[in-house]
Amino acid sequence: METKANYVLIGAFTIAVVTFGLLFALWAAKYASDRSWQDYAVVFNEPVTGMSEGSSVQYNGIAVGSVQSLQLAPDDPRQVIAHLRLDARAPVRTDTRARMSMTGLTGSPIIQLTGGSPELPRLVDVSDREIPIILTEPSALQNISDTANRLVERLDQVLSEENVARISQTLTHIEQATGSIAAGREDIRELLASARAASVQLEQTLATTNQAVETIDRELVQELPGMVDRLNNSLAQFDSATGGADAILNENRAAIHSFANDGLSQLGPTLTELRSLVRDLRRISDRLNGNPTRFLLGGDAPKEFDPNE
Repeated sequence: METKANYVLIGAFTIAVVTFGLLFALWAAKYASDRSWQDYAVVFNEPVTGMSEGSSVQYNGIAVGSVQSLQLAPDDPRQVIAHLRLDARAPVRTDTRARMSMTGLTGSPIIQLTGGSPELPRLVDVSDREIPIILTEPSALQNISDTANRLVERLDQVLSEENVARISQTLTHIEQATGSIAAGREDIRELLASARAASVQLEQTLATTNQAVETIDRELVQELPGMVDRLNNSLAQFDSATGGADAILNENRAAIHSFANDGLSQLGPTLTELRSLVRDLRRISDRLNGNPTRFLLGGDAPKEFDPNE
């Protein structure tokens, strides 16, 4: 009986040791796993259509982790919170940004991390949250969607009922103008022919004008030396006359000065006497015209015989 009891104790002890070893191994593996991974959160302000748990997370094109869960924000259902588990060695810094990306035209969406300046600190070292939050930026899909929405809004404005009516009216006017042009094709042809003839005539007129201008230019060039010579002679004569007048003035400067001082001073009394003389001559002329006999003979004029007296 004692031998069988020893075997039971040994078996129980062995089972306990193996179980403890397995639990310790599981705890060590979990501890090592927790030390090699770091949890982050990303808040998207756009739909994450196509993304699911297990989607890849890449840092500049290199896989560094995966999406652990997706859920709507409790305080704002327009936002989506994605919990990420990344390699603890991934250089997630304060300027690192997350955005949605596509692995191909038909591939599933992933989360792409960009940025990470070497001089900035790691996000996990400066964050006061248990799970640091990586800021996001609009994805290319969101930019395309926003641009498409703006284009649709502008198309709606362009294709409004009022603009459609105006476009229809414009097309009607264009059709009427085209019909008028087609109806007046002969008139247009005649107008073009007249314009062509006028152009030919204008070219001939311009050619004639050019010839006349060239002829005038040649004649002017030929006569220009003679005109310049005559002008030089005239200027020389004028210069000589000016010199002669200057010499005469210099020679008679004393006489001119004497005339200006003495002759002009006597000119006033002379003009007064001349005015008196003219007045006396006018008086004598009046008397001579009124009664010449009495003025000449000094007596009364004889009376004429009047038979009626």
